[in-house]
Amino acid sequence: MTPVRLPPPLLHRLLPSPLMKASALLHAGVPGLLLAAPRAWPWIAGAVIADHLALAGSGLTPRCSWLGPNVRRLPPRAAAHGSIALTIDDGPDPEVTPRVLERLAERGAPATFFCIGERVARFSDLAGEIARRGHAVENHSQRHLRRFSLLPAGAIAREIAEAQETIARVCGSPPQFFRAPAGLRNPLLEPQLARLGLKLASWTRRGFDSVSRDPPAVLARLTRGLAGGDILLLHDGNAARTAGGSPVILEVLPRLLDALSEAELTPVTLRGAGDGIQCALPA
Repeated sequence: MTPVRLPPPLLHRLLPSPLMKASALLHAGVPGLLLAAPRAWPWIAGAVIADHLALAGSGLTPRCSWLGPNVRRLPPRAAAHGSIALTIDDGPDPEVTPRVLERLAERGAPATFFCIGERVARFSDLAGEIARRGHAVENHSQRHLRRFSLLPAGAIAREIAEAQETIARVCGSPPQFFRAPAGLRNPLLEPQLARLGLKLASWTRRGFDSVSRDPPAVLARLTRGLAGGDILLLHDGNAARTAGGSPVILEVLPRLLDALSEAELTPVTLRGAGDGIQCALPA
């Protein structure tokens, strides 16, 4: 598929993090260091190994910003107004997503759906319905590969661009945010996101509703320390089931919306939070 070309206002500049800059300088300087001080090779090798461990560890930590900008909270102005973002991953699912949409509609609550490109193509009417109801449909890769964080640059680019094309065609507008499968990634991701004008988004907290079968425990994780500016993560696709067979998100969502109302917090989409959305970088 031909990659989607986003309008210029959405494009963002590649902003290498301090770790990425240091890593690039280290690797560029290794040949010269070895020539200048060949007996120091154990220290040089140790520095390279430590750098690779730092890069790998950062990629395995979804909320980490050491590999590049990472949206973990809403902008300060949105937080001050009591805005909060509900994000829902891995759909659309023909059994679960329509019921999630019903529960959101009952409360007039918008959400951000990070959808898998293949599922959007397969369930195009449902994906289109998400957008028609005023929710945002964002990019969660084309196939949601478990090995996504191990892919080379070309494969990462194809996974993102194909999903971008699919979602734009089905839902009427291209995504503005990307969430890596399981939140795991590698240093090759950010240049591809910058090229397509996408911002990486993680979360403030998640309920682990794709693995936990206990709705009260999931709700407790999501509401612990709940505050304006939070980004919460739930799943309509790959949803865990309660002992009675009900998708956990369907048990949690009404109670979560009640908790937001009691705390006087207002759901918004990531797009609706404003242009100042925070892409956290290490100091």
